[in-house]
Amino acid sequence: MPAIINRLTKEGLVHLASGAFDLQAAAQREPRAGVYTVSNTYECTKTLLLDAHLDRLEDSARREGFSPGYERKQLKAALRQMIVESGFGDVRFRVSIPAQAPDEAILSIEPFAAPSPQLIEAGVRCVTSSLARHNPASKSSEWMHRRRALEDARPKGIYETILLDPAGSLLEGASSNVYVMLDGALHTAASGVLAGISRMVVLEVCEGIAPLRLDAPNIADIARFNEVFLSSSSRGIIPVAALDGATIGAGRAGAATLALRSGYQRWVAEHLEEL
Repeated sequence: MPAIINRLTKEGLVHLASGAFDLQAAAQREPRAGVYTVSNTYECTKTLLLDAHLDRLEDSARREGFSPGYERKQLKAALRQMIVESGFGDVRFRVSIPAQAPDEAILSIEPFAAPSPQLIEAGVRCVTSSLARHNPASKSSEWMHRRRALEDARPKGIYETILLDPAGSLLEGASSNVYVMLDGALHTAASGVLAGISRMVVLEVCEGIAPLRLDAPNIADIARFNEVFLSSSSRGIIPVAALDGATIGAGRAGAATLALRSGYQRWVAEHLEEL
Protein backbone atom coordinates (compact mmCIF):
# COMPACT_ATOMS: atom_id res chain seq x y z
CA MET A 1 0.00 0.00 0.00
CA PRO A 2 1.68 3.28 -1.10
CA ALA A 3 2.47 6.13 1.23
CA ILE A 4 0.23 9.20 1.14
CA ILE A 5 2.11 12.46 0.72
CA ASN A 6 0.56 15.92 0.94
CA ARG A 7 1.92 19.44 1.02
CA LEU A 8 0.33 21.66 3.66
CA THR A 9 -0.01 25.28 2.54
CA LYS A 10 -1.83 28.21 4.15
CA GLU A 11 -4.81 27.26 1.97
CA GLY A 12 -4.85 23.60 3.04
CA LEU A 13 -3.65 20.19 1.85
CA VAL A 14 -2.39 19.59 -1.68
CA HIS A 15 -1.90 15.96 -2.69
CA LEU A 16 1.49 15.06 -4.16
CA ALA A 17 1.39 12.16 -6.63
CA SER A 18 4.83 10.79 -5.75
CA GLY A 19 4.31 7.09 -6.38
CA ALA A 20 6.44 6.28 -3.33
CA PHE A 21 5.66 2.94 -1.70
CA ASP A 22 6.77 3.93 1.82
CA LEU A 23 8.17 6.80 3.86
CA GLN A 24 11.77 5.81 3.15
CA ALA A 25 11.21 6.06 -0.59
CA ALA A 26 9.20 9.25 -0.20
CA ALA A 27 12.02 10.86 1.81
CA GLN A 28 14.40 10.57 -1.13
CA ARG A 29 12.09 12.82 -3.17
CA GLU A 30 12.16 15.63 -0.62
CA PRO A 31 14.56 18.62 -0.79
CA ARG A 32 17.95 18.09 0.85
CA ALA A 33 17.69 21.47 2.59
CA GLY A 34 15.17 21.24 5.41
CA VAL A 35 14.27 19.48 8.64
CA TYR A 36 11.92 16.68 9.62
CA THR A 37 10.54 14.53 12.42
CA VAL A 38 9.08 11.02 12.42
CA SER A 39 6.69 9.30 14.82
CA ASN A 40 3.61 7.08 14.81
CA THR A 41 0.06 7.04 16.08
CA TYR A 42 -1.71 4.79 18.56
CA GLU A 43 -5.39 3.82 18.45
CA CYS A 44 -5.50 5.51 15.03
CA THR A 45 -5.32 9.21 16.02
CA LYS A 46 -3.47 9.37 19.34
CA THR A 47 0.13 10.60 19.44
CA LEU A 48 2.95 10.70 21.97
CA LEU A 49 4.72 13.99 22.71
CA LEU A 50 3.83 15.51 19.35
CA ASP A 51 4.46 19.02 20.65
CA ALA A 52 7.95 17.93 21.76
CA HIS A 53 8.54 16.64 18.22
CA LEU A 54 7.42 19.96 16.77
CA ASP A 55 9.51 21.93 19.30
CA ARG A 56 12.58 19.98 18.17
CA LEU A 57 11.59 20.40 14.51
CA GLU A 58 11.51 24.18 14.93
CA ASP A 59 14.77 24.16 16.90
CA SER A 60 16.40 22.09 14.14
CA ALA A 61 15.21 24.62 11.55
CA ARG A 62 16.79 27.48 13.46
CA ARG A 63 20.05 25.52 13.66
CA GLU A 64 19.86 25.10 9.88
CA GLY A 65 19.38 28.84 9.40
CA PHE A 66 15.67 29.32 8.77
CA SER A 67 12.43 29.80 10.71
CA PRO A 68 9.31 27.69 10.05
CA GLY A 69 6.12 29.67 9.49
CA TYR A 70 3.45 26.96 9.53
CA GLU A 71 0.56 27.05 12.01
CA ARG A 72 0.86 24.20 14.50
CA LYS A 73 -2.91 23.90 14.98
CA GLN A 74 -3.45 23.67 11.22
CA LEU A 75 -0.70 21.05 10.90
CA LYS A 76 -2.24 18.83 13.57
CA ALA A 77 -5.69 19.11 12.00
CA ALA A 78 -4.29 18.28 8.55
CA LEU A 79 -2.40 15.27 9.88
CA ARG A 80 -5.53 13.99 11.59
CA GLN A 81 -7.53 14.46 8.39
CA MET A 82 -5.00 12.45 6.39
CA ILE A 83 -5.00 9.62 8.93
CA VAL A 84 -8.78 9.36 9.16
CA GLU A 85 -9.30 9.53 5.39
CA SER A 86 -6.56 6.97 4.68
CA GLY A 87 -8.30 4.15 6.55
CA PHE A 88 -4.84 2.85 7.54
CA GLY A 89 -5.57 2.73 11.28
CA ASP A 90 -2.27 3.32 13.08
CA VAL A 91 0.23 5.17 10.90
CA ARG A 92 3.88 6.12 10.85
CA PHE A 93 4.16 9.75 9.83
CA ARG A 94 6.82 12.26 8.85
CA VAL A 95 6.56 16.03 9.02
CA SER A 96 9.14 17.84 6.85
CA ILE A 97 9.77 21.56 6.51
CA PRO A 98 11.66 22.58 3.33
CA ALA A 99 14.14 25.42 3.85
CA GLN A 100 13.02 27.05 0.59
CA ALA A 101 9.34 26.99 1.62
CA PRO A 102 9.41 27.31 5.43
CA ASP A 103 5.77 28.38 5.64
CA GLU A 104 4.71 24.98 4.29
CA ALA A 105 5.07 21.37 5.44
CA ILE A 106 5.27 18.02 3.70
CA LEU A 107 3.13 15.45 5.53
CA SER A 108 3.68 11.76 4.74
CA ILE A 109 1.94 8.73 6.24
CA GLU A 110 2.11 4.95 5.83
CA PRO A 111 0.49 2.02 7.67
CA PHE A 112 2.29 1.24 10.92
CA ALA A 113 2.88 -2.03 12.75
CA ALA A 114 4.87 -2.18 15.99
CA PRO A 115 8.01 -4.37 16.16
CA SER A 116 7.07 -8.01 16.58
CA PRO A 117 7.44 -9.87 19.90
CA GLN A 118 9.84 -12.24 18.12
CA LEU A 119 12.14 -9.37 17.13
CA ILE A 120 12.12 -8.00 20.68
CA GLU A 121 12.88 -11.41 22.20
CA ALA A 122 15.68 -12.25 19.76
CA GLY A 123 17.19 -8.79 19.45
CA VAL A 124 18.78 -7.32 16.33
CA ARG A 125 22.23 -7.23 14.75
CA CYS A 126 24.02 -3.92 14.24
CA VAL A 127 27.29 -2.62 12.82
CA THR A 128 29.31 0.52 13.49
CA SER A 129 30.47 3.33 11.21
CA SER A 130 32.71 6.36 11.57
CA LEU A 131 30.46 8.50 9.32
CA ALA A 132 29.94 11.81 11.13
CA ARG A 133 26.91 14.09 11.26
CA HIS A 134 27.81 17.73 10.66
CA ASN A 135 25.23 18.99 13.17
CA PRO A 136 24.04 16.17 15.45
CA ALA A 137 21.61 18.40 17.38
CA SER A 138 19.64 19.06 14.18
CA LYS A 139 17.28 16.56 12.57
CA SER A 140 18.13 17.75 9.08
CA SER A 141 16.88 16.47 5.76
CA GLU A 142 20.48 16.53 4.55
CA TRP A 143 21.32 13.79 7.07
CA MET A 144 18.23 11.83 6.02
CA HIS A 145 19.67 11.72 2.48
CA ARG A 146 23.27 11.02 3.55
CA ARG A 147 22.39 8.12 5.81
CA ARG A 148 20.79 6.32 2.85
CA ALA A 149 24.33 5.32 1.86
CA LEU A 150 24.74 3.62 5.25
CA GLU A 151 21.45 1.80 4.85
CA ASP A 152 22.29 0.64 1.33
CA ALA A 153 25.70 -0.63 2.48
CA ARG A 154 24.41 -2.76 5.35
CA PRO A 155 24.92 -6.50 4.93
CA LYS A 156 21.80 -8.63 4.88
CA GLY A 157 20.31 -9.08 8.34
CA ILE A 158 21.78 -5.88 9.81
CA TYR A 159 19.14 -3.73 11.47
CA GLU A 160 20.94 -0.48 12.30
CA THR A 161 24.28 1.31 11.94
CA ILE A 162 25.75 2.86 15.09
CA LEU A 163 27.93 5.95 14.66
CA LEU A 164 31.31 6.21 16.39
CA ASP A 165 33.30 9.34 17.13
CA PRO A 166 37.02 9.41 16.18
CA ALA A 167 37.92 7.95 19.60
CA GLY A 168 35.57 4.98 19.13
CA SER A 169 32.79 6.16 21.46
CA LEU A 170 29.28 5.02 20.58
CA LEU A 171 27.19 8.09 19.80
CA GLU A 172 23.86 7.12 18.24
CA GLY A 173 22.27 5.02 15.55
CA ALA A 174 21.69 6.34 12.04
CA SER A 175 17.99 6.66 12.97
CA SER A 176 17.99 5.92 16.70
CA ASN A 177 19.65 6.58 20.05
CA VAL A 178 21.89 3.89 21.57
CA TYR A 179 22.46 2.69 25.16
CA VAL A 180 24.81 0.21 26.81
CA MET A 181 24.49 -1.63 30.13
CA LEU A 182 28.05 -1.74 31.48
CA ASP A 183 29.28 -2.36 35.04
CA GLY A 184 25.72 -2.26 36.36
CA ALA A 185 24.85 1.15 34.91
CA LEU A 186 23.10 2.47 31.81
CA HIS A 187 25.50 4.44 29.61
CA THR A 188 24.57 6.78 26.76
CA ALA A 189 26.32 9.74 25.17
CA ALA A 190 25.75 13.14 26.78
CA SER A 191 26.58 15.20 23.67
CA GLY A 192 27.18 14.84 19.97
CA VAL A 193 23.78 13.17 19.49
CA LEU A 194 20.24 14.14 18.57
CA ALA A 195 17.99 14.77 21.55
CA GLY A 196 15.64 11.92 20.70
CA ILE A 197 12.07 12.13 21.98
CA SER A 198 12.15 8.43 22.87
CA ARG A 199 15.51 9.06 24.60
CA MET A 200 13.81 11.55 26.89
CA VAL A 201 11.37 8.83 27.96
CA VAL A 202 14.15 6.24 28.44
CA LEU A 203 16.11 8.58 30.69
CA GLU A 204 13.01 9.20 32.77
CA VAL A 205 11.91 5.58 33.21
CA CYS A 206 15.39 4.24 33.95
CA GLU A 207 15.18 5.59 37.50
CA GLY A 208 14.81 2.60 39.80
CA ILE A 209 15.90 0.16 37.08
CA ALA A 210 19.52 1.12 36.39
CA PRO A 211 21.84 3.97 37.44
CA LEU A 212 22.29 6.45 34.58
CA ARG A 213 25.71 7.47 33.31
CA LEU A 214 25.74 10.20 30.65
CA ASP A 215 29.01 9.15 29.07
CA ALA A 216 29.47 7.36 25.79
CA PRO A 217 30.76 3.76 26.06
CA ASN A 218 33.71 2.90 23.83
CA ILE A 219 33.72 0.16 21.22
CA ALA A 220 37.05 -1.02 22.67
CA ASP A 221 35.07 -2.28 25.69
CA ILE A 222 32.57 -4.29 23.64
CA ALA A 223 33.58 -7.57 25.33
CA ARG A 224 32.33 -6.06 28.60
CA PHE A 225 28.99 -4.80 27.27
CA ASN A 226 26.26 -6.63 29.21
CA GLU A 227 23.35 -5.31 27.15
CA VAL A 228 22.85 -2.88 24.26
CA PHE A 229 19.61 -1.41 22.99
CA LEU A 230 18.27 1.27 20.65
CA SER A 231 15.35 3.63 20.97
CA SER A 232 13.32 5.62 18.47
CA SER A 233 9.88 7.18 18.53
CA SER A 234 8.22 4.76 16.13
CA ARG A 235 9.94 1.61 17.44
CA GLY A 236 10.33 2.19 21.17
CA ILE A 237 13.14 0.11 22.70
CA ILE A 238 14.85 -2.47 20.48
CA PRO A 239 17.35 -4.94 22.06
CA VAL A 240 20.69 -5.47 20.27
CA ALA A 241 21.92 -9.08 20.22
CA ALA A 242 25.15 -8.54 18.26
CA LEU A 243 27.36 -5.62 17.32
CA ASP A 244 30.06 -5.83 14.63
CA GLY A 245 29.68 -9.61 14.76
CA ALA A 246 30.30 -9.80 18.52
CA THR A 247 27.53 -11.33 20.64
CA ILE A 248 26.23 -8.98 23.32
CA GLY A 249 25.54 -10.67 26.65
CA ALA A 250 23.53 -13.83 26.11
CA GLY A 251 22.74 -12.85 22.51
CA ARG A 252 19.15 -11.90 23.23
CA ALA A 253 17.18 -9.20 25.04
CA GLY A 254 18.63 -8.75 28.54
CA ALA A 255 16.78 -8.31 31.83
CA ALA A 256 17.51 -4.58 32.19
CA THR A 257 16.50 -3.91 28.58
CA LEU A 258 13.19 -5.75 29.02
CA ALA A 259 12.50 -3.95 32.31
CA LEU A 260 13.19 -0.62 30.65
CA ARG A 261 11.01 -1.56 27.71
CA SER A 262 8.12 -2.44 30.05
CA GLY A 263 8.55 0.87 31.85
CA TYR A 264 8.71 2.69 28.53
CA GLN A 265 5.47 1.10 27.33
CA ARG A 266 3.68 1.98 30.56
CA TRP A 267 4.87 5.58 30.27
CA VAL A 268 3.63 5.75 26.69
CA ALA A 269 0.19 4.39 27.61
CA GLU A 270 -0.14 7.05 30.32
CA HIS A 271 0.83 9.98 28.11
CA LEU A 272 -1.02 9.50 24.82
CA GLU A 273 -2.88 12.52 23.48
CA GLU A 274 -5.59 12.79 20.85
CA LEU A 275 -4.60 14.72 17.73
